[in-house]
Amino acid sequence: MRVLLLTICLFVSLFTSAQNDSISVISLSEYISFVKSFHPIVKQANLIINESEAKLMKARGAFDPKLEADRDRKTFSGTEYYDKFNAAFKIPTWYGIELKGSFEENDGVYLNPEATIPEGGLYSAGVSVSLAQGLLANKRMTMLKQGKLFVNQAKAERQLLVNNILYEATLTYFNWLKTYNEKRVYEDFLDNADMRFNGIKKNYEVGEMPAIDTLEARIALNDRKLNLEKSNIKYIKASLELSNYLWLNDNTPIEIKEHIIPDINTLETIDETLSMSLLNIEDLDLENHPKLQSLDLKFQSLTLEKRLQLNNLLPKIDLQYNFLSQTPEVTQSFSTSAYKSGLHISFPLFLRKERADLKLAKLKLLDTEFEIQSTKITLKNKIDAIIQELNSYIIQNDYTNTIVSDYNVMLNAEERKFFLGESSLFLVNSRESNLINAKLKAIELEYDFFKTKATLFNVLAPPIE
Repeated sequence: MRVLLLTICLFVSLFTSAQNDSISVISLSEYISFVKSFHPIVKQANLIINESEAKLMKARGAFDPKLEADRDRKTFSGTEYYDKFNAAFKIPTWYGIELKGSFEENDGVYLNPEATIPEGGLYSAGVSVSLAQGLLANKRMTMLKQGKLFVNQAKAERQLLVNNILYEATLTYFNWLKTYNEKRVYEDFLDNADMRFNGIKKNYEVGEMPAIDTLEARIALNDRKLNLEKSNIKYIKASLELSNYLWLNDNTPIEIKEHIIPDINTLETIDETLSMSLLNIEDLDLENHPKLQSLDLKFQSLTLEKRLQLNNLLPKIDLQYNFLSQTPEVTQSFSTSAYKSGLHISFPLFLRKERADLKLAKLKLLDTEFEIQSTKITLKNKIDAIIQELNSYIIQNDYTNTIVSDYNVMLNAEERKFFLGESSLFLVNSRESNLINAKLKAIELEYDFFKTKATLFNVLAPPIE
């Protein structure tokens, strides 16, 4: 319901007629909600879970009961050589045990004597057991366990993929906000330069100021216009880049219109939006990180593979035992006096293939173990570095705000002195240029701070609601 309301609100705001001059603000939270809900790459990430569930279903299929039937018949020159029919029902179990029930009916002139059975057919019920290789670990058992692990691993991988696309989308929003703030600065100072030029021009016309002051004021005015035009182009490009991440539910892309602007108060809500408002870095448990969870699940899967390869070193000893009966409806008709049994034993003399497979499994396990250790250290160091960087940006921001405030005071004082005839237009323009540069540096610093916050979000990969 929340997503539906958000869709309606954004749809209305984005597609308002150009005649409507009202300004609509899209916050970082609304923007991220749209990316999470409708972006094609996010939807593509969901396919990973669907794929893992399909593989799990495939692995479970190895334990599905099977019904088999076989008919073999030969007739030549009017003589029926043989007519053999066999039907069986098999139930694979968790360990290397298979239950089997079958019905056999054979007839024919040239039937093999061992295939001769009673006229009404012969029923059998029995079991097939792997006594060594395949008893405690076999391929179907391993595949099912790995399939269950892969589902959880897919969820962790999906979280990482979605977090990456959200990270890229968030950086794009921050760049959009940065270019918008820069455009606002140039717009404000363009108005100042325009007012100053008109005032100086009027004073020149009444003979109170020299012509050179009008020329200097016009140069400043055109410089502001040039900077505004450059910033406006950057803002348009940033808006188009932002549109790459905005889609509707029917896979329709959205283009940001001119009356849609970013939230200039993003600083106040960024922690809550990026799920870091309640984050305690000191008590952070990296074991819950999706990257480490994925590697741990991979390690468990490789452990199962190693166990299977270790089991393959054992000889193959397959035992079959089936009770036989003409009257299966009578339970007592199945007895040890009528049976069919078999024993199959095989064992490679050198075990080169099996030993090589086991060695490869061990190497993969060792490789994954090294990767886990490396990832833990890398994540810890990245988080520590980002925290230090964020703390530094907070200090830098205090300095920058003080500098902007001081430059603003100096500009106001210089303007008063200029209108009292105690200063020059050159000094006023110089003070104003310094203030513009200071404000642009503050905007750039805020942008760097936001980028670092987004990087921390990407490194931590918090759960996605």
